[in-house]
Amino acid sequence: MAIAAAAVVVPLGLLFFASGLIVNLIQATFYVLVRPFSKNLYRRINRVVAELLWLELIWLIDWWAGVKVQIYTDRETFRLMGKEHALVICNHRSDIDWLVGWVLAQRSGCLGSTVAVMKKSSKLLPVIGWSMWFSEYLFLERSWAKDENTLKSGIQRLRDFPLPFWLALFVEGTRFTKVKLLAAQEYATSTGLPVPRNVLIPRTKGFVAAVSHMRSFVPAIYDITVAVPKSSPAPTMLRLLNGKPSVVHVHIKRHLMKELPETDEAVAQWCKDTFVAKDALLDKHIADDAFSDLELQDTRRPIKPLAVALSWAFVVVAGTAKFLQWSSLLSSRKGVALSTLGLAVVTGLMHVLILFTQAERSNPAKVAPAKPKNKEEQPEATNDKQQ
Repeated sequence: MAIAAAAVVVPLGLLFFASGLIVNLIQATFYVLVRPFSKNLYRRINRVVAELLWLELIWLIDWWAGVKVQIYTDRETFRLMGKEHALVICNHRSDIDWLVGWVLAQRSGCLGSTVAVMKKSSKLLPVIGWSMWFSEYLFLERSWAKDENTLKSGIQRLRDFPLPFWLALFVEGTRFTKVKLLAAQEYATSTGLPVPRNVLIPRTKGFVAAVSHMRSFVPAIYDITVAVPKSSPAPTMLRLLNGKPSVVHVHIKRHLMKELPETDEAVAQWCKDTFVAKDALLDKHIADDAFSDLELQDTRRPIKPLAVALSWAFVVVAGTAKFLQWSSLLSSRKGVALSTLGLAVVTGLMHVLILFTQAERSNPAKVAPAKPKNKEEQPEATNDKQQ
């Protein structure tokens, strides 16, 4: 990490990890004292507590970096967002798609009750991964034999969720890169499938299982397509931390769950067809530099994330000043060494967070053999999982 970048990243990291540890401690306290007696009361409390951390990242996008997230959808869908349970599927195009999803949830009023299917290593991320675990995110391994039960039990736990929630599922199974696109194109060519240009071939097992278990209590699927206009650089975590703006276009199409086919095979085909349509939609976006088929909704950056970030800054700075005054930590060589070590740890953690979000460092897709028994059979990754 360059010195100039570190001068910005480290103070932000100190703010995020200090406030995050406080949030994690509060979450742990309520998890132990409240959840055993009332799971729904714990969920309502945790929603508020988790947002105290996650809103800092919304502030990072909206106010620090000035990223513009422009939402294209119809008025009825926009009205219902945040007022109903929904399964959310999205292309996995950029390094911060999950943050874009959080922005959408925050705009819709359901940030604290949004969950996602993530890779297992995500829950080990200090502060943010721990907060996700307390918020009932679903963490999958590389084995469908294990992941099938994890997904089923996780969804069943959401059946009695007391607030409108979104469950986000990246059905491509991994983040988009040119290398992975080439592998998907080679597979599609060899098996007679539509050759993708802007998306990867979806891995439908998780989606089919999710639909099967959610039919009875989730009314809608939000089909989200994320794109970056040609005039804007792609957003990354490092760009956000350095305060560099970008523009992200988000296309949202609502499908009624009851209108999906009944059989697993037909649901899998529906998912594949949806991604073929998504590919064509992205072609049109490249040509028009916008999603011209739907209305651009009026969404202004909210004040709440700014208020939360400023409040945490005051608490952390005032608390640190009081602690240093009380402990006289910087008056001895040992204290200075400990402080330096602490800064080094924060720098290292921020570096890990940045690397974790980079698509180029995600595991490459391993494509199944090129001679499936059925031409419509999709490739299932042996080394990837839903993120």
